[in-house]
Amino acid sequence: MISDSQFYQALKQTFGFETFRPGQLEALKALGAGKDTLAVLPTGAGKTLIYELYGFLADQLVVVVSPLISLMQDQVATLSVRGEKRAAALTSMMTYNEKQAVLAHLNQYRFLFVSPEMLSQSAVLTAISRVQLGLLVVDEAHCISTWGPDFRPEYLLLGQIRHLLGDPLTLMATATATDHVKADIKAKLQLPDAEEIILPVDRQNIFLDVEKFEVLADKDERLETLVQQLKKPGVIYFSSKQKADEMAGYLNQKTTCHVAAYHADLDLETRFKVQQQFMLGQLDVICATSAFGMGIDKNNVRFVIHYHLPGDLESYWQEIGRAGRDGQPSIAILLYQPGDEQIAQFLSETTVPEPNEIDYYYHQKAPLAAPDNKANLIWFYRNHHVSLERVLAGFEKRREQRFRALQKMLAYVRISSCRREFIRSYFDQTDSEKPTHCCDNDEQLDISALGLEASDNERVQLASTDWQSIVTQLFAH
Repeated sequence: MISDSQFYQALKQTFGFETFRPGQLEALKALGAGKDTLAVLPTGAGKTLIYELYGFLADQLVVVVSPLISLMQDQVATLSVRGEKRAAALTSMMTYNEKQAVLAHLNQYRFLFVSPEMLSQSAVLTAISRVQLGLLVVDEAHCISTWGPDFRPEYLLLGQIRHLLGDPLTLMATATATDHVKADIKAKLQLPDAEEIILPVDRQNIFLDVEKFEVLADKDERLETLVQQLKKPGVIYFSSKQKADEMAGYLNQKTTCHVAAYHADLDLETRFKVQQQFMLGQLDVICATSAFGMGIDKNNVRFVIHYHLPGDLESYWQEIGRAGRDGQPSIAILLYQPGDEQIAQFLSETTVPEPNEIDYYYHQKAPLAAPDNKANLIWFYRNHHVSLERVLAGFEKRREQRFRALQKMLAYVRISSCRREFIRSYFDQTDSEKPTHCCDNDEQLDISALGLEASDNERVQLASTDWQSIVTQLFAH
């Protein structure tokens, strides 16, 4: 049992803070009492501090299941800056010898970051099972429900893996989860009695705005205007990597801002450099796909714009939550053109195999020489002895879930009443007061009145900087 005084002492000595943010101490107390815990805390609430502080006090290995290599590397780097050298990320980017060196010395580490795919490997499981595990953390735990069935099925193995590791104390952390997703997380991890620490998902300092266009050129022109007018920094989300590249070039030509693209087709070094430039304030705007942002701890993002329609409200709310983590006025703008939902629907269907594909791959005697993602997905279920009937029924249900999620997203776009109330209702939270500036259905968008207009000094500073020289300098090192 860890006392409150121990938590506060560690908070001050290790992190330099006097007080906890809402939800942090409650989650720590639950863990300190030996209770498995589901913590649903809004973006920017400091979920990482919970398991880091607990790890410092428990002084046993903390294994953190994380979805992205870049996120793991950032977390290890942050711990290193804080003086914690006993942290490592076990990733697919490492050589065999590098991974073996980490596994052979696990008893010397305090934090180990792994993906669900890495954790499911027998050699990794065997090595971890030989040390005293103080805490298992599933970071971005909503991925169990949103990614597991048809994108990264290894998330579905985490409950079984937890048993193989001796049922260690477990923390599940996420920023957004409906009642259905919360229940799904607990069910998949086989922790029906886990303690729940739930805070409102609403970020009242973010103004919600949706703008509609009939012509694509008008949409592009409006994006250009917004980027010029709004305080920076900002993030613009696209569903297309090609469009993210195209608009980054367009905005660099048409505005005085420093803009770069970020998506999965860029090599790891380029992504790292773009991310670091943004974190250091040397980039004003990122044109990104959903590959950017998870775990990015930049508290002064003033706007998040969605150029394309997200496929569901959970993803949308996660992404706009990257604005205004400092509590200052910020804005989320969704630019909608009729037909955008077709792009979202196409993308949602790319990971869900059709019945004929499922039947075909299930009856192959051996994996194809170069299987596609759907083939790998189906072989995962076959190799785990899931019947063909269950797989067919499961993916049909998944397709229906994706369709309903997209309809909810469209309902948010089309609603004429308060958008914030719509979101609160969706996440089963309806008891909060409305902020002074809420959404475009309550008041006309006025960037100046919201305190989000770029100052003249900012515009002069941006205009006087040679963006090409910054790029040259960046890639010269």
